[in-house]
Amino acid sequence: MSDNSRKRNTFLMQGSILAMAGILVRIIGLLYRIPMINIIGTKGNGYYTSAYSVYSLFLILSSYSFPTAISKIISERLAEGRLRDVRNVIKAGFVLAFFVGIIMFSIMYFGADIISIIHRKPLLSFSLRALAPTLFIMAFLGILRGVFQGMGNMIPTAISQIFEQISNAIASVAFAYVLFRRGEIANLIYNSEEYSYAFGASGGAIGTGVGAFTALIILFFMFRKLHRRYRKFLKGNNDVMPETKSQIYSVLFATMIPIILSSTIYNITTVLDDLIFSNVLTVMKSELNIVILWGVFGNYHLLFNIPVAISNALTSSIIPSISSSVAVNNVKEVVLKTKYSVKYTSLIVIPAFVGLTILAEPICKALFRENVDMLISVLRAGSIAVVFFSLSTVTNGILQGLGQYTVPLKNAAISLVIHVIACLILLTVFKLNIYAIVYGMVIFSISLYVLNQRAINNIVRYRNSSFQRRYILTYILMTFSAVVMGVAVYFLNRFLASAIFVNETGLSIWLRLIICIFVAVVIYMTLVIFLGVVRKRDAEYIPFISKFAIFLRK
Repeated sequence: MSDNSRKRNTFLMQGSILAMAGILVRIIGLLYRIPMINIIGTKGNGYYTSAYSVYSLFLILSSYSFPTAISKIISERLAEGRLRDVRNVIKAGFVLAFFVGIIMFSIMYFGADIISIIHRKPLLSFSLRALAPTLFIMAFLGILRGVFQGMGNMIPTAISQIFEQISNAIASVAFAYVLFRRGEIANLIYNSEEYSYAFGASGGAIGTGVGAFTALIILFFMFRKLHRRYRKFLKGNNDVMPETKSQIYSVLFATMIPIILSSTIYNITTVLDDLIFSNVLTVMKSELNIVILWGVFGNYHLLFNIPVAISNALTSSIIPSISSSVAVNNVKEVVLKTKYSVKYTSLIVIPAFVGLTILAEPICKALFRENVDMLISVLRAGSIAVVFFSLSTVTNGILQGLGQYTVPLKNAAISLVIHVIACLILLTVFKLNIYAIVYGMVIFSISLYVLNQRAINNIVRYRNSSFQRRYILTYILMTFSAVVMGVAVYFLNRFLASAIFVNETGLSIWLRLIICIFVAVVIYMTLVIFLGVVRKRDAEYIPFISKFAIFLRK
């Protein structure tokens, strides 16, 4: 295999490592959220979902951009041989993390009461204060992950994510149980039913901090080992004048601010949705329980986020990899990495959308106990968002890797305006309650993907090449394979439910779900191989394909 081939394979292999870790993390997250939600109830999950969306926004405004920015800057300097600048960038990153972490922690902790009133959920403040210390921890965690990713090593990030989620799972369930019981005592004291749900949600929030702290300890020891190993190496290239502190901070802020702005607009939708939904229903004097409905939405968000994790993981690998190719003006590598990043994601999320739609009933019944019928309907209505959220995330990363920071920012702003208008119309005119938010998410994701893809097509001009027709045909065949899989699994699920697992118990639902998923995977993989959706040449760019190379066409 040539050096270029090895580099291409390494790019997507590293992305695959993060993707696999991301899937495992999401599975662990799903597994622990189920008992936690069953402990604190759908209403408790409503508090937890609102608090976590606010925390996510604060995280984006503070340290969310650190891994992306640091990895991009380090990868560029390594590609150019500026080794001492790499060391100085790391030092500057830690200083910045300290001040940003302190500021964001203080704002969220001391402003918790005000935020709760705005959300029309006064007891939300308990969960917000429980999450505030995690902002300080995540700032340092973001720098460390960015360092390893910038050096092309995704393994430390993957390991830390797995241990973070395991410790998060244990702590969240334990603290949710303990504090929910304490909340029941508070209910008696204050003659209310809300404290147990609010306290239980804050217990789950504490687990997030425990997980982040565990990951920080793991990465800190890995970083110390890395630092001892490369200390002399990073003091090299004495013939190159190192950047000054002001230059480094200028580059950091110039890289971070566009990412923060685009990511804020991209991720602020959940917070805005919460505010719009709660306030509109309150003004309309709706008799619906806002917290319970938001808890159902939180369960839907949890399920659809599992396949989206793949695109998020791949994006972490895309940005530094494409940035390195751009830095050395390797146009061919940029084109190929762009093409296979989108195809790699589509290959997984298209059948995931079909599977979530067809198997919504057994999935929801197997995992949740409250408000299941509504959740099934919501999941079916919004499962298409899996495809477009994943593709918009990947295309967002591609544009950032190409140095086009203002483009995804503009696209996200346009999509956000469309999203807010759509939600308001669907809520006030059509009175679709929680479905208005779900449909609004779908509209946002479609708009953002279309705008991002159009921008990429204008920058990376592979449209004129000979593979464009084959590229379109590939997606047609990929979609066809997923549809055939869906039809087969639909009838299989109905047959199993009516002829074999007639008595609907927890075990029978799980068995039915496992059989359907297994058959779906076999059918889809057989079709994409037989129809030539994946070929032997793809194995050079998509690592896990190589395991099936003997069955693939040339």
